[in-house]
Amino acid sequence: MTKSVQYIKVAIVDDHKVVVDGLEHLINASALACVTGRAYSVAGCRELLRNGLPEVLMLDIGLPDGNGIEVCAAIKQQYPQLRVLMLTSYGELATITRALDAGADGYVLKNSMPEELLEGICAVAAGKRFLCEEANAALQNSENNPVELTRREMELLQLIMEGYTLPELADKMCLGYQTIRSYRKNLNIKLDAHNTAQLLQNARGLKLV
Repeated sequence: MTKSVQYIKVAIVDDHKVVVDGLEHLINASALACVTGRAYSVAGCRELLRNGLPEVLMLDIGLPDGNGIEVCAAIKQQYPQLRVLMLTSYGELATITRALDAGADGYVLKNSMPEELLEGICAVAAGKRFLCEEANAALQNSENNPVELTRREMELLQLIMEGYTLPELADKMCLGYQTIRSYRKNLNIKLDAHNTAQLLQNARGLKLV
């Protein structure tokens, strides 16, 4: 009698449906794992986990209703047996370090090769820590700037320091209001801030302004 294959049960939490669709197709076609749940927000993630735990949770950082790093810390406290693989576009040293300190078992960037994503799932499911090549390089390079901001993010940070509101920022930078909100969310994540005062304090501490 042939023994049935035991697939690694994976759940994906990311606010971009096209990302989730692509990952689900990749994982289900791998013969290594299968997607058993998907969510697009922190609230959806909590509901998903209440209905049954996967073995590996692939968790985005920039979610519409919260910060994935903070969610990871709460999840690991409530479900210590659950393996969390952060899936994100943030490759800065400071963000990687905060995620690992929050209890993340692995860290992969969204631009990683498919083979690397699958390797990460298998590694954390087996109880090992996994860092994609780029994240590992950031940790190994002690001279790496812990926070890297884009030109637009630096421009936005400077204008926030000057006291402009979000609508004024959109007008000043000739960008849509939602685009400005997205840039602001990125700044909060990169600088580990929850409000404007904390954002500016942390930026000054890193000599960004």
